[in-house]
Amino acid sequence: MSKLRCIIIEDEPLAVKVLADYIAQVPFLELQGTFKDAILATEYLRTHTVDLLFLDIHLPKLKGMAFLKTLTQPPAVIITTAYHQYAVEGFDLNVTDYLLKPFEFERFLIAVNKVKTEEKEVHKPQPNSEIKDYLFLNVQKKKVKILFSEMVYIESQREYIKIVTTQRTYLSKMSTHEIEAILPSNLFKRIHRSFIISVNKIESYTAEEVEVNGVSIPLGRGYRDVLENL
Repeated sequence: MSKLRCIIIEDEPLAVKVLADYIAQVPFLELQGTFKDAILATEYLRTHTVDLLFLDIHLPKLKGMAFLKTLTQPPAVIITTAYHQYAVEGFDLNVTDYLLKPFEFERFLIAVNKVKTEEKEVHKPQPNSEIKDYLFLNVQKKKVKILFSEMVYIESQREYIKIVTTQRTYLSKMSTHEIEAILPSNLFKRIHRSFIISVNKIESYTAEEVEVNGVSIPLGRGYRDVLENL
């Protein structure tokens, strides 16, 4: 069973501990990190894919609701707060659930089960739907069709990504986080915060690097289990 990757954005150490303990008890949840303010979380989200945010409202520097409005493609969000008056605004922002502190494990479980149910609905195969083997990317003011079978790897280039295929190389203005969200997860894996590779193009790998189509790509320390789980 695939796990939901989640992070906690919370400035109260005790609240972080409670949430982390609850997450550890749920088999389909995997805690990726904790952040004491939304600015630190924003930096993390630029280079990592997350399925679920546990978000406090009263945060230093940038409030939780304001942070939520900055996300163009937000993951599932569960608000955790002691203040009930923000519930309506939270649901207007399409949050999955709203947990009022202090909350028991049973109430927490109800909330995360909602996220799991939503994820199943999103990934449910549609009858008679065509399985695409390509995507269109913006390249120099035009849409270019790129076949999954020809893609070798994707590299972050600050505001752009470099897509290396067996035919040529493209530059597109988007983040690795954005393209990772639209690539088939069974065909492409992130192995470094700056690199996503085609699984079918892997030729060999060590604990430090992966060779794809004759090119050596660094393997990030936090991504080694990705290859082991293939």
